[in-house]
Amino acid sequence: MLRHTMLLSFCAAVSLTAFSAARAADSDTTTPPVATETTTTCTGGKIWSTEKKECIAAEDMKPAKHKKPEEQKKSEREIDDRLYAAAREFAYAGQYGNALRALRAASDQEDPRILNYLGYNTRKLGNMELGMRYYRRALQKDENYILARSYMGQALIEQGDIEGARVQLVEIRDRGGENTWAYRALLQSLGGERTGY
Repeated sequence: MLRHTMLLSFCAAVSLTAFSAARAADSDTTTPPVATETTTTCTGGKIWSTEKKECIAAEDMKPAKHKKPEEQKKSEREIDDRLYAAAREFAYAGQYGNALRALRAASDQEDPRILNYLGYNTRKLGNMELGMRYYRRALQKDENYILARSYMGQALIEQGDIEGARVQLVEIRDRGGENTWAYRALLQSLGGERTGY
């Protein structure tokens, strides 16, 4: 009986580890965002609305009020996804202030993706200390979020903490594998190569 219980515990642990690694790998970003009207037409940090066919302020992207709480939450998540996508597009275009504006309009300010990109864009605008705090918060929310570990590692390199960056590289390898963008980007940075994003 004890052997059976131990075997079940082991299987559960392996399944949880596999799930965490799959989730971590799923959060990996391997391709740059496609430029849309958000960065080709809109100005002043506005975001293209495909529904309205116009540029709108990030702060104005609010869900319609629904009667059911679950519908409201779903609508908020969908808008947060659009804001996150716009923030990635802005960041890739070097528009870090506009990226922060989009991220700050998100409903869920504790989403690890939002925290990570707040860290990235804040760091790119020169506030390394605040950027690092965002990365740490993202990892408190999801310790398997390898993209935050990669960006944190790149920030550590910028601060001269090569050993700290190597620790993050090992964490990424153990949580997501060596075939992830997060791992390759940090490895390149440790080798002295600059990454495009």
